[in-house]
Amino acid sequence: MFVIAVFIIGKQKNLFNPVFKITSTFHNVGGLQIGNNVRFSGINVGTVDNIVIINDSTVRTDLIIKEEVRKFIKSDCKVAIGSEGVIGDKLVTISQGSAEAPLVKEGQQLRSSEPVETDAIMAGLRVTVGNAEVITQQLAEIMTKINTGKGTLGRLIQDKTLAENLNKTVLNLKKSSKSLDENMTAAKHNFFLKGYFNKKAKKATQKKEDAKKAAEEKSKK
Repeated sequence: MFVIAVFIIGKQKNLFNPVFKITSTFHNVGGLQIGNNVRFSGINVGTVDNIVIINDSTVRTDLIIKEEVRKFIKSDCKVAIGSEGVIGDKLVTISQGSAEAPLVKEGQQLRSSEPVETDAIMAGLRVTVGNAEVITQQLAEIMTKINTGKGTLGRLIQDKTLAENLNKTVLNLKKSSKSLDENMTAAKHNFFLKGYFNKKAKKATQKKEDAKKAAEEKSKK
C-alpha cells in the first residue's frame, strides 16, 4: 500500500518524469489549490506545485510542467484559472503563444488573466432575475387593467361604444379623403385652374428631364 501510494502521488506530482517550472501571479486565485491540474490545448501537462501570497494584492503560483511539452509553450503564453465544468475543481490553463515568440525558460514568469469570480456571476444573475421579476409583475398589472377595462387601451378594447365611435371616425376620414381627391380632380379640369395645373405638371416634367441630362453628362465625364 505504501508503494502504491508513493506511485500515485509521484505520478500526480510528475516525480517520475522530467519537468520544468514556470510561475505566474494573480490578484485572486479563486479557490485554486496545490495539486490541481495544468492544461495546455485542453491536455493535462502538469500540476500546481505551490501557491504563495506575496503581498495583499499578489498571489504567486508555481507550476510544474512536463519537459516534453516545453517546445510548444512560448514566452508570450498567458496563464488563466478556470474550472472543470460549472462547479468543478479549479485548474490552470495555458493559452497558445505566437509562432515567432521564443520558448519559455526554466522559472520564467508568464503573464496572467484574472479569473471571473463565481460570486460576481451569481450577483449579476440575481440582478437579472430581479429585473425580470419586476417586468413580469408590471406586465401582469397592465394585462389585468386591460382585461378589466381600465386605462385608455382597456376602455378601447372593452368599451364597444368607444370602439364603434373610433370605427366611424376612421370611415369619416376615408370619406373626407375621397371627397378631397374628387375635388382636386374636378379642379384640374376647371377652365380657370387648368392652366395652373398644366404649368405645374410641365415644371415637374422639365425638372425630371434636367436631372436626367445632368446624370448623363456626369456619366460621360
